[in-house]
Amino acid sequence: MPPILDSVRVLDLTQRISGAYATKLLADAGAEVIKLEPAGGDPLRRHSAAGAEIPDGDHGALFGFLNASKRSAVLDLAADGAPARLAALARRADVLVHGFTPGEVPAIDALRDAAPGLVSVALTDFGSDGPWSGHPATEFTLQALCGSTAFRGLPGREPLAAGGRLGEWLGGAYAAIGALLGLRRVRAGARGEQVDVSLLECMSVGLCFHENLKASLTGDVDAYVRERFGREIEVPSIERAADGYVGFALFTAEMWTSFARMVEREDLAGDPDLRFMLSRWPRRDEVYAAIRPWLGAHTVEEIVAAASERRIPVAPVGNGASIPGMEPFRSTGALVASPDGRFVGPRVPYRISGCEPRPFAPAPRRGADQAHLDALLREPPREPAAGAEPGLPLAGVRVADFTQFIAGPTVTHLLALMGADVVKVESVQRPDGIRFASSQPPDTPRWWEHSWVFHGMNAGKRSITLDLLRPEGLELAQRLIRDADVVIENFAPGVMERFGLDADAVARLNPRAVYVRMPAFGLTGPWRDRVGLAQTMEQLTGMAYCTGYPDGDPIIPRGPCDAIAGLHAALATLLALEERDRSGQGRAVECVMVETALNVAAEQIVEHAATGHLIERLGNRDPLHAPQGVYRCRGEDTWIALSIANDAQWRALVDWLGAPGWASSADLEAAAGRRAAHDRIDAELGALLADREAEPTALELMAAGVPAAPVWISPLVPLNPQHRARGFWRALDHPLAGTQLYPRVPVRLGKDAGAPRTPPPLLGQHNDAVLGGELGLDAARRAALREARVIGEDPEGY
Repeated sequence: MPPILDSVRVLDLTQRISGAYATKLLADAGAEVIKLEPAGGDPLRRHSAAGAEIPDGDHGALFGFLNASKRSAVLDLAADGAPARLAALARRADVLVHGFTPGEVPAIDALRDAAPGLVSVALTDFGSDGPWSGHPATEFTLQALCGSTAFRGLPGREPLAAGGRLGEWLGGAYAAIGALLGLRRVRAGARGEQVDVSLLECMSVGLCFHENLKASLTGDVDAYVRERFGREIEVPSIERAADGYVGFALFTAEMWTSFARMVEREDLAGDPDLRFMLSRWPRRDEVYAAIRPWLGAHTVEEIVAAASERRIPVAPVGNGASIPGMEPFRSTGALVASPDGRFVGPRVPYRISGCEPRPFAPAPRRGADQAHLDALLREPPREPAAGAEPGLPLAGVRVADFTQFIAGPTVTHLLALMGADVVKVESVQRPDGIRFASSQPPDTPRWWEHSWVFHGMNAGKRSITLDLLRPEGLELAQRLIRDADVVIENFAPGVMERFGLDADAVARLNPRAVYVRMPAFGLTGPWRDRVGLAQTMEQLTGMAYCTGYPDGDPIIPRGPCDAIAGLHAALATLLALEERDRSGQGRAVECVMVETALNVAAEQIVEHAATGHLIERLGNRDPLHAPQGVYRCRGEDTWIALSIANDAQWRALVDWLGAPGWASSADLEAAAGRRAAHDRIDAELGALLADREAEPTALELMAAGVPAAPVWISPLVPLNPQHRARGFWRALDHPLAGTQLYPRVPVRLGKDAGAPRTPPPLLGQHNDAVLGGELGLDAARRAALREARVIGEDPEGY
């Protein structure tokens, strides 16, 4: 079959990782992507984490990975005639992806009228409106603003940003999803579409664990911040073995007990306090002293084998050099050679039945497709669809949601907030386990309804309970599937098969259904049955290796892989729906969690393969930006983040400082000199900022053209004036938890798309509405099912 997006044409005016990744995701699905570059070329062509000189006409490995299968033409937006040429191209395209705010490039603003059928995706730091729109920022300062930096690191040391520019990759995935949703609305009759994606908003939900809800659900935000918020790491997390690093993720009591027995400490296995992850941090010195002799006496391979036998989440800690040889990737074909043979990189992380992924083609030379661009202008313009303004992009789509914890619910949360009717299927025997990560103690009535992560990932859904191991429960699930457009699950491989709901069974029940599966390591392969959590993926794929203090061990970024997996699965779901609508046939989708993480961590893999350079931990510094760091300000544990990405921003900082002699030195005018003098610059800035208030100082710097930010703690991020001006958080009344603030999907299009409209459901809250009103079970039948515990509203044992 032809690629799913084979009829879609995309114009790419972006020059950052986020935009390049957005259009890569569209190109991988078959879209024709045309990079429109300035005369000097996309600056990303010359990027190298190794600092290698890229010859004119060539490009670095990261550019090669991000721009495979695209075309390139030169279009200087400042040149005479460029606005008219861009408008003519836009009338012959379906999607434009750019990084400009309103008023920045008039030629972009004019496309709303000049190309009425175009989906225009603006991917910017702060979004297209609000008090900070258009202000300078970098990945580093955005991490500080979204609350990610503040909770990472060790007490007594500076807070740490995550390595790998994860927010940019998240933003690219959201932008690609926005493009697909915009296309869906245009085809339903919308007059073009303006899609607005803010990197700050993407990072506020993708790099943080809904800490604002964790705080507010306790009932006392101030007390939570004062008494419970702080920097810490999981115990254990990444530990030294005899020959390298090994990572763990021990979130349940059972996992801890198995681990303690593995390291031959039965006394720790029986310690009731240590069974809870949060209780181990205060006793970390005791735990480390007990476990590290055993770990240090065994190799990584021995530890991984022993832990895997006990179903403990475990992984060797990978980096750019070691990842290509690691079994989860080597044995599954997850890494493939680039078309030009210069490096190996990740393949497309999802499979859609009957739809082969587009083969990678080499990244284009600058302007290689100029003649093709000229030919396009001789084509007739694309006529926009005429019709009434459609509703939400996914209105009318029904989803049978069998997901749990975080990655899977991320998908269905996005679908629900974009208009789909999502029915979440749990059971009283095994509710979604994330409900039990509660902000309230177990003696609180219905304490499982106060989980901050559940609240953050499940607004807009309905909940029913069905015991799928009972014939009556399975029959009702089958009836739900018959009416669904999407069926989605993220159990371990084999669980849905035990229920009798494998891909063939779902296809027999509903040949038009899109069946989405989200295994940690794939439905086949040697790691198929291993336990894999978000932290496991961070450890395996090198995200942890490049995060941490330069003089310390790797530190996991803490959580982005759930969002990363969810976004890629959401993208694959939308693509499969597109194909279903075209062919009338449902599709089976496999989106592998570890491969989604591998794509986001691609830079260290392709860079090492191409240059031999290993990306290491730099703390808060950057191989290119200088100075970059966090600086202590007035107040307890109060910091400001500063990141100078170019020479113009350095001159703006020097002006703001009043041009002191130390900053006006000629050797600091270029980035190389600033990197060499980083310690000296840090000392000067640290002395200056120590007596200043972080927030007003950061706002002054931003207004002066300097990327800066207060290092905000995540429970207070909803107070951010940019978020408040854009209405990013919506107040909804929960039946037990009261009024809470829930985030939007950070993709804005149409009227109110992406905003939560109903709070997260109570367990089984919609049993009567769905099973009675929609599946036709009368009150007596529902009562009998409750009596038999096939359905219910309270977990067994509570």
